Amino acid sequence: MAQQHLDPTDPATARPSPAPGSGRAGGSPTGDALAGYLRAQATEFLRALRSHRETGNGQNGTEDSVDAARALRHSARRISGSLHTFRPLLDADWSEEMRPELAWLSGTLALEHACAARLERLLLALHRLSGSAAFPAQSAASAVGGRVTGAGRGIPAPAGGRGPGTGPAVTPTATAERGNLTVGAAKAGALLERQLTLARTRAHSSALQALGSSRFHAVADRVAVLASEVPLTPGAGTADLRPLAAAAGERLTDAVTALPLVTAGHPYNAEALIHGLSPDPAPHPQDGPWHQVRLLLRLHRYASEVLHGDGAPTDVRLLTAGQALNLHRDASEAAAAAASAARTPRIAPATAYALGVLHADQRHEVEAARFAFQQSWQKQAVGTP
Repeated sequence: MAQQHLDPTDPATARPSPAPGSGRAGGSPTGDALAGYLRAQATEFLRALRSHRETGNGQNGTEDSVDAARALRHSARRISGSLHTFRPLLDADWSEEMRPELAWLSGTLALEHACAARLERLLLALHRLSGSAAFPAQSAASAVGGRVTGAGRGIPAPAGGRGPGTGPAVTPTATAERGNLTVGAAKAGALLERQLTLARTRAHSSALQALGSSRFHAVADRVAVLASEVPLTPGAGTADLRPLAAAAGERLTDAVTALPLVTAGHPYNAEALIHGLSPDPAPHPQDGPWHQVRLLLRLHRYASEVLHGDGAPTDVRLLTAGQALNLHRDASEAAAAAASAARTPRIAPATAYALGVLHADQRHEVEAARFAFQQSWQKQAVGTP
């Protein structure tokens, strides 16, 4: 019960812990280093939770509350990832109960940010693909009840419906056709903004509800205990961490080996567009292995943090690979959002066309991210001693 423990929002109640990576036997990181790392991450979790509550639990969406929620996610992921990688050294029952709860929390807190980032990405892509300085303001406004949205927010429509930088005059037929396509892009942006703003609002409400639930208080209570006491198995304090960390690296390598890197090594191969016209609304099955590699790369990075503490070396090639996989995830989810919006009943053909172009654009971004990952990973593999 949470009431029987120390205040889970006050990191000052936790006993001082050694710096991460300080537990070493003969120069090798041991279970004591793992304990120090977990205590440090638990303290960061409690500090972020305290900050989040002091800023009003994020109800006003202030920058401080957003930063606090991000810090909560980061520490929760690091604790969960370390429990997974080094689970043979930790109490099995406690670890198996703790990991899914931390995953639930970090996933719930990430939804709102994901919706906001997805909307921004799609609106910027629509603005780029429309080929004009801004969407016609009157079209976007009419699509959302008079409110200007999208990349042309706040920019009035010029006389004749032509925006700045549209180039020399063209025939009336071409102008009308291009105007219809631009109107379609504006309405597509308005539709996406309605849908993703609603999804963001729901995610925000879900996060607030989660943070006030008994389930979360139980998680915070366990983290408060973890900040002062790590349930290591007998003998784990002197056990070498390197074999378990190496196993995490091997799992990553095996997952990357299973990827079609030969295909990804050729730019603009359009592999990501396969099944693009499938009626199945489920995510592309080919994306799953790439998402799995992204998660394994994160676990590999966390294991390195446990081994080296604050002195963990920065591998620029792996960092670049991780950034490419983040872009892959973002583009994949944005493409799915565009496809979902295109399934909205009774939308205009021009709007559906704009969403189809947007979907294809994001799938090409998926392919570009795969190519970037392939390039960075091959450099990493060649550079490995």
